[in-house]
Amino acid sequence: MKTLKGRASPTFAVKAALAVITAVATLASVPREQFVPAAYRELAFADTAIPLGHGQSMLPPKTEGRFLQALEVQPADQVLVVGAGSGYLIACLAKLGKQVRAIEFFGDVAAQARHNLQAAAINNAVVEEGDALHLDFNTTYDAIAVTGSLPIYDARFQRALKLGGRLMVVTGVAPAMEAVKITRSHDNVGDSEWQRESLFETELPALINATKPSAFVF
Repeated sequence: MKTLKGRASPTFAVKAALAVITAVATLASVPREQFVPAAYRELAFADTAIPLGHGQSMLPPKTEGRFLQALEVQPADQVLVVGAGSGYLIACLAKLGKQVRAIEFFGDVAAQARHNLQAAAINNAVVEEGDALHLDFNTTYDAIAVTGSLPIYDARFQRALKLGGRLMVVTGVAPAMEAVKITRSHDNVGDSEWQRESLFETELPALINATKPSAFVF
């Protein structure tokens, strides 16, 4: 897997600036307060994780924005979201892409996300109950957002990318966790077909059933 390094070209800088503008506009177009549990509605726009039950939470707005920026979703894109949350990130991705499929481990969280999406008139997204770490992906996607962390990186999601597809995932264990963008290049030559780019440090709860490092025993 290649790691991206070096200086950004002017074309890359313009593309990055447009991605920021698109992400901000998309966040503003979806009423976040409608996706926040009533008890936390006054915190809808605070840059904090909002609890959803089962130890799950909404991503902070800044993190959602950076996911949108990195994924660069286009109108014809098929998108996968692992971990539905409240449905807000799903709604944002649905505004940008053609179709969004979300997989959520907890049935009640999935049901609430469906309700929120329906209330917001988002008709091009589906939320399924299931464990994404135990599914065989027969479909490939243009963009994949994994909203829980992988303490030990698991390549199953990158293998579900189409050529040119982008994956956003947080890896590692606190306090050494980072958000990573993985792109499946068009070269399609061995291990070099995936390019890895470290974007920013953050902390997210691990996906349910994600493999964790063995604890040290003294």
